[in-house]
Amino acid sequence: MTSHRLVIAEKPSVASGIAAALGVKEKKDGYIKGGGYLISWCVGHLVELAGAAAYGEQYKKWNYESLPILPQEWQYTVSKDKEKQFATLKELMHRADVSEVVNACDAGREGELIFRFVYEVAGCDKPMRRLWISSMEDSAIKAGFSDLKNGRDFDTLYASALCRAKADWIIGINATRLFSCLYDKTLNVGRVQTPTLKMLTDRGAAISHFKKEKYYHVRLNLSGAEAASERISDRKTADGLKAACEAETAVCASLTKEKKTAAPPKLFDLTSLQREANKIYGYTAKQTLDLAQTLYEKRLLTYPRTDSTFLTDDMGETAAKTVSLLSGKLPFMEGAAFTPDISRVLDSNKVSDHHAIIPTMELAKTDIATLPESERNILTLAGARLLSAAAAPHVFEAVTAVFSCAGSEFTAHGKTVLVGGWKDIERRFRATLKGKPNPEDTEGDGETTLPELTEGQTFINPAAEVTEHFTTPPKPHSEATLLSAMERAGNGDTDPDAERRGLGTPATRAAVIEKLVKSGFVERKGKQLIPTENGNALISILPDLLTSPQLTAEWENNLTQIAKGAADAGDFMAGIEAMARELVTTNTAADKSKVNFTDKDEKPSLGKCPRCGSPVREGKKNYYCSNRECVFTMWKNDRFFEERKTAFTAKIAAALLKSGKANVKGLYSPKTGKTYDGTVVLADTGGKYVNYKIEIQKKK
Repeated sequence: MTSHRLVIAEKPSVASGIAAALGVKEKKDGYIKGGGYLISWCVGHLVELAGAAAYGEQYKKWNYESLPILPQEWQYTVSKDKEKQFATLKELMHRADVSEVVNACDAGREGELIFRFVYEVAGCDKPMRRLWISSMEDSAIKAGFSDLKNGRDFDTLYASALCRAKADWIIGINATRLFSCLYDKTLNVGRVQTPTLKMLTDRGAAISHFKKEKYYHVRLNLSGAEAASERISDRKTADGLKAACEAETAVCASLTKEKKTAAPPKLFDLTSLQREANKIYGYTAKQTLDLAQTLYEKRLLTYPRTDSTFLTDDMGETAAKTVSLLSGKLPFMEGAAFTPDISRVLDSNKVSDHHAIIPTMELAKTDIATLPESERNILTLAGARLLSAAAAPHVFEAVTAVFSCAGSEFTAHGKTVLVGGWKDIERRFRATLKGKPNPEDTEGDGETTLPELTEGQTFINPAAEVTEHFTTPPKPHSEATLLSAMERAGNGDTDPDAERRGLGTPATRAAVIEKLVKSGFVERKGKQLIPTENGNALISILPDLLTSPQLTAEWENNLTQIAKGAADAGDFMAGIEAMARELVTTNTAADKSKVNFTDKDEKPSLGKCPRCGSPVREGKKNYYCSNRECVFTMWKNDRFFEERKTAFTAKIAAALLKSGKANVKGLYSPKTGKTYDGTVVLADTGGKYVNYKIEIQKKK
């Protein structure tokens, strides 16, 4: 019997990449075979911690008396839409010809968790090896397989991942049920989303409490140099200084010239790509992630869910070829003088699970103009960033002149560009954008030339003017600024070597924002994210423990120590359970005089959810279950209805929810090209997606 090594990747696309690098080509149902390898894959989180209802009948309904819920023997579940792949993996693991199993999931904490859940629940006891790579280059994959690690060397990493998952489950489920029961409304509470909401409510409070103040500057015109005074709060004082200056002599008291260098920007990780796409194109974080994922699946962009802004050292040749390709492929680079320095974007020490996001060489075979505009925008943005990152630094001379007149100081600033460097590429790219570039991105980039000045130079009776200004309130958060705030949150309290910093991960931040919007705690107004009445009300009733990023910082410090083997997982979980008990015992009653949750934003119910019985409401693109823990959703653009050229109306949705059937006229048949009247049946399979079928057909 030929012995096989079973390799399990996190996603089908990664499995395909590994198979290609190892020359494994024989495709089977759910795996690839060849050369002594069986290469298969998970589908993201294939196995997950079971919901509260798995621990007993008393937890199926939400009530205060059943809290806290603290599982002693943890239960696991496989989503119905992923059962087939789990069965495939389990069968492969137990094959007599499989000698060992290789964990080829992402090289990091969550990748370890995904593999171990499958390994444990499948009841596998085969020897375990670990592929630990930071690049999907063929050479890196081959090198990784020639140096496979002992899987047990990563037991502490798994322990930290398991602690993270269990802790989020315990705090999330208990806090959500606790405050929902107390206030008679579904109130989603989570370790990441609640502090994120607090940032938005804090910004809203700062804006609403802001008091506008008027101030003035006196400006002198000194032979082409405009010099401004400090802020002056009183108009009379400003007018007096203006008059005094016009009657006196201004003297150049000091002249400072300083050569400065602005380093090229770093490559994109997911969060910085989302920020830039939001600022330039107005895309939401989720839209950008979805577009990047689509480009990744088209092999035009590297893996998007990354928190690294560098490439690995072994990618120098690939990066150089990609830069050369982009220079000829992107129209705005035509005629640009460009000598890239690839070494600037390489640093394996700063690459965690995945390297930075860049276009791939597949671009050589692609006509960018044929891509949908939104995909083209993201691909071009990533390409422009790689070119900028590999370009020369921007060098300029900054001139600061300070003048003395009528007992006050006036300052003028100038800038002379010496080497355009990466900013020349940035300007070329910005010139191609529709509309004006974002002022905060371009401010200060141009030249402001001062006339030739010397210290001691005098200006008799200079012309002066008073300009009026107002202090401005903080701006509401956009997705770009909120993503930055999430990335920085709690970092001052987080150990420098903690694996995760800030709130959430690059892969989850978009989903956190979307959940806050879907839950009715935040609304979008253009690019702005504004907390709703319910969002402000929720933050007002929650303890600081749940609204501060401090909790995430403390967790990450502990999890890092557990991963190093320097802290005990049992002690950490005991602390989490104690925290859940304290939450329940210290929050025994609602203070409804303090807050009022409103239902004014809630749409009327179309019927009861066939899975959990909660009201189903109409959204912009779907009909969704109002219970946020339930995934039941009927999409308006479902392919079943689109193929039959039928609008999935609220009337049809209501009928399906009421009786499981809806009589529909004028259904189009793709096979015959004719229309007919039929009965659509709700054939829900209980998975992530809802299915439909035709039960009766009456041909016209």
